[in-house]
Amino acid sequence: MRRRGEERVKKGWKVALIALGVVVALGLFVFFAILPGWYDRHVNQLIDNPPSPASGPAAALHKRLAIVDLHADSLLWNRNLLKREAHGHVDLQRMEDGNMALQVFSSVTKSPRGLNYKRNSGDSDNITLLAIAQLQPIRTWGSLLERSLYHAEKLDRFAARSDGRLRIIRTRADLDELLTARAKGQPVSGGLLSIEGLHDLEGRFENLQKLYDAGYRMASPTHFFDNEVAGSVHGIEKGGLTPLGRRVIHEMERLGMVVDVAHASHQTVADVLAMATKPVVFSHGGVKGTCSTNRNLTDEEIRGIAATGGVISIGYWEAAVCDASVEGIVSAILYVRDLTGIDHVALGSDWDGAVTTVFDSSGVSALTAALLNAGLSEEDIAKIMGGNAIRVLRATLPQG
Repeated sequence: MRRRGEERVKKGWKVALIALGVVVALGLFVFFAILPGWYDRHVNQLIDNPPSPASGPAAALHKRLAIVDLHADSLLWNRNLLKREAHGHVDLQRMEDGNMALQVFSSVTKSPRGLNYKRNSGDSDNITLLAIAQLQPIRTWGSLLERSLYHAEKLDRFAARSDGRLRIIRTRADLDELLTARAKGQPVSGGLLSIEGLHDLEGRFENLQKLYDAGYRMASPTHFFDNEVAGSVHGIEKGGLTPLGRRVIHEMERLGMVVDVAHASHQTVADVLAMATKPVVFSHGGVKGTCSTNRNLTDEEIRGIAATGGVISIGYWEAAVCDASVEGIVSAILYVRDLTGIDHVALGSDWDGAVTTVFDSSGVSALTAALLNAGLSEEDIAKIMGGNAIRVLRATLPQG
């Protein structure tokens, strides 16, 4: 009888272990196969009832434009950019539908838990869990530098498999060749690499050269927290450039990398503008004159960026423009124009940046139509939609 009892206990343990194994297997399946895609779809959305693409004269005008967007976080997600997706904001086919000449793709390497616009510490990180869940190379799990290098490799692979439809832009020559090909009617778009927060330097000045060699041609000192380079407008201290940060900004200008002050603290913006010798950009966001969130630019900062020859790139989500509509975007654009002139405003969607936007990359012609309806000339619309950004890139990128 005792033996039968022991057998029942053993059998019970076997059943329990099998059940535990099934639960663990299901958990792993959900974590690796379901959760990353679900999260991507959950955070990268469009507003309800997005505007229709342009038609008539506005559509004809849009086809003649060179459209440039200075910020998208699409490389963060486990997607094939050569395949049209039913979610998110950017892929090559949708870029072609929207007549996008050039998309700047940002490398996001760290995001604090409890992320907010007011005050964040750099002591935690959500991207590590995402990197593991997406089965990225193990080298990216514990290194911010390796995450950026991996993002550059991803974009290179997409370009290599695109049959020439996607070109990586690293030099002025690359940019000119892209625009010449498009003027001849060739179906080609460009991708340029950027960095959202130089914490991926891991505190080492020499890592900037590694990022440049990987193809990065734009970078912002900070993202949502203070780092070894500078203070963030969303950080704890919100200080300015550190001694390392000043060396980095000088070296970026020497190499031919665009300096981006999106997410920078007000002191960091002031420090960058005081030392800049090339155009500075604000790659994505808004202006306090139409939307007084803490991450948006003051009039003084707008004028300061314009004085360098740079651009303020208006985003498409609520915290950037407050009124998440085409009219809200146009209002911010016109505010910058009225303050500094037409040459200093550009587009910076923040597509795929865990935001809900007015339209995706296939629907940007709705903005062309709205600008035309607002009474802007075709020449001014061409500057806003891409001409100003192209001017800044030509003034900054290495010749090649």
